[in-house]
Amino acid sequence: MSQRPTVKRDFSFSNPAVRAWLYQIIAIVAVLVVVGYLVHNTVINLSNRGITSGFGFLERSAGFGIVQHLIDYSDGDTYARVFLVGLTNTLLVSALCIVFASLLGFFIGLARLSDNWLLRKIANIYIETFRNIPPLLQIFFWYFAVLRNLPGPRQALSAFDLAFVSNRGLYLPWPESAPGTLPFLIALMIAIAGSIGLFRFNRKHQLKTGQLRRSWPAALAMLILLPLGAHLIFGAAVHWNVSELSGFNFRGGFALIPELAALTLALSIYTSSFIAEVIRSGIQSVPHGQSEAALSLGLPNPVTLRQVIIPQAMRVIIPPLTSQYLNVVKNSSLAAAIGYPDMVSLFAGTVLNQTGQAIETIAITMAVYLTISLSISLLMNIYNRKIALVER
Repeated sequence: MSQRPTVKRDFSFSNPAVRAWLYQIIAIVAVLVVVGYLVHNTVINLSNRGITSGFGFLERSAGFGIVQHLIDYSDGDTYARVFLVGLTNTLLVSALCIVFASLLGFFIGLARLSDNWLLRKIANIYIETFRNIPPLLQIFFWYFAVLRNLPGPRQALSAFDLAFVSNRGLYLPWPESAPGTLPFLIALMIAIAGSIGLFRFNRKHQLKTGQLRRSWPAALAMLILLPLGAHLIFGAAVHWNVSELSGFNFRGGFALIPELAALTLALSIYTSSFIAEVIRSGIQSVPHGQSEAALSLGLPNPVTLRQVIIPQAMRVIIPPLTSQYLNVVKNSSLAAAIGYPDMVSLFAGTVLNQTGQAIETIAITMAVYLTISLSISLLMNIYNRKIALVER
């Protein structure tokens, strides 16, 4: 029997693998040393200044009011409640800006590729103007130059005495639940489920027999008649709380404060200029032969764009679009410049100044923005994997 040759392992510094492991260990040790030094230095400084660390301050009463809150809040609530108010306000402005910027950017991007010379030039001017002006300046423009110059509450602009616009904000009717809410929702869910089932049944019938059946008339009838019947039998589903002028301001309804309006307008317009270029580049990345093939089949341009071009362009659009959504969330922190009560203004501002818990408040605020950004990235990556081409 022949013996296997013994392999000598080289653990000398001349071995590239050994050097690579050694460099990584040195880097990790260096990072741990720096982090340890910073933590030790922070603990000593806090002790010297008599500042207690921990998150117990969240249970103390805040003692200040907040102009806008999506959840119930009063002056006597805790700092933990303030955190939730700031979080919901940040999520609100981020969601509004993402939706509006996406819609506006999509249409501006299509206009950028239009055959109409005037429409194409207007879209080009829009993109080059708003994406080259800092977002903070745009926020100041909408807040100080536009919204703050609106008339006061007594001279507010009115729309049929239902909606009011003044320098205090936009006041809209707000729905409140009524006894017929539950029957209305049940009837609506039944109508939606029936419509989906009808579409699927007619689709299977078409694939089996080749006969096309129209589904939308019956589906539309269910969506209208079933909720209407619930409304007539069980009463109104909602009552509308309409704003009324009381003293020096409006009371009731839903108030959209000027700070939120200015922030939403500025960030939506600013981000839409970048999204428009993302849409344009994504559409232009689709081979021109795809459009020619659709044209040779006699497909109209809207159908070609919706069924052929956009689905292929989305594979190119999603990655840079994700970056723009992340920028929206991060740029929402500019709300502190005009006093909108978001995470930075409320928690990393007012709460920090009142409690002195700088490390805890800043750490929580950073963790919130990190969590929101990672969640958006996760959702967009999941969608990106679903639309990605699968090679055999």
